[in-house]
Amino acid sequence: MKLHNCPLCSSKQTQLYYTDDTRQYHACSACGFIFVPSVFHLSEVEQKTRYDLHNNDPNDADYRGFLSQVAEPLLERIPKESEGLDFGCGPGPTLSIMLEEQGCKVDLFDKFFAQNNEVFSRKYDFITATEVLEHLSQPAFELNRLYNMLNSGGVLGVMTEMLSDNTSFADWYYKNDPTHIGFFNRTSLQRLARTWCAEVEILSSRVVLITKTPALVRLT
Repeated sequence: MKLHNCPLCSSKQTQLYYTDDTRQYHACSACGFIFVPSVFHLSEVEQKTRYDLHNNDPNDADYRGFLSQVAEPLLERIPKESEGLDFGCGPGPTLSIMLEEQGCKVDLFDKFFAQNNEVFSRKYDFITATEVLEHLSQPAFELNRLYNMLNSGGVLGVMTEMLSDNTSFADWYYKNDPTHIGFFNRTSLQRLARTWCAEVEILSSRVVLITKTPALVRLT
C-alpha cells in the first residue's frame, strides 16, 4: 500500500486510518490531520456538479444563523469598516452580505463561482473560509497563502467540523460527502497556527479564529 505525505504539514508519518466502500482515509501522526489521497478525489467537473446543488440563500434566516457563529465573534475582533475576503463563497454568497451590513467591505473568491484571482495580490483585515477547509486538495498551500494575505493583526475566520477524541469516524456523517477530503482537529489547527507564530482561538467544535501577530522587530 502506498503511503502519502501529509498535505497539511508534509510529514511522512502517515498511515492508513480507515477505508469505506469508495475511498481510503490516511492519518498523520505528526499533526493529527486526516486526509483522502488524491487518487480518490472527484474531478473538477464532478465537484462543480455537486456544488451546483447547494442552495445558499442570503434571505434564509437559518443559514444566516449558522454563519453568525463566525460572523459575530469576528466582528468583535476587527475594526469598523474593515476590508476582507470571503474565500470559497460558493454559489450564494451570504456571509459577505452579513458583514457588509455591519460596515465591512468584502471581496469574493470561489474556484467555481467567483474566480477573481486579483484578490491574491491584495492585503486584508480579515479573511473568512466557511465550510471550505475540508474541500482543499492542497491545504498547506492555500492556508499559507491566505495567512500571508492578512494585514498585521488581521483575522482568519474558519468554519469546519473538527474531529474530537469522541468522534466515531466510521459513523461520522461529515466524511460521507465525497467533496470532503481533509479533516482537522484541534491539534492540527493549533500546530498550523504555531508555524505562523499566530494566536489561535478555538471557539467551538467548528469555529476557529486565527490572528496574525505583528512581526517581531529585531534591534541591532
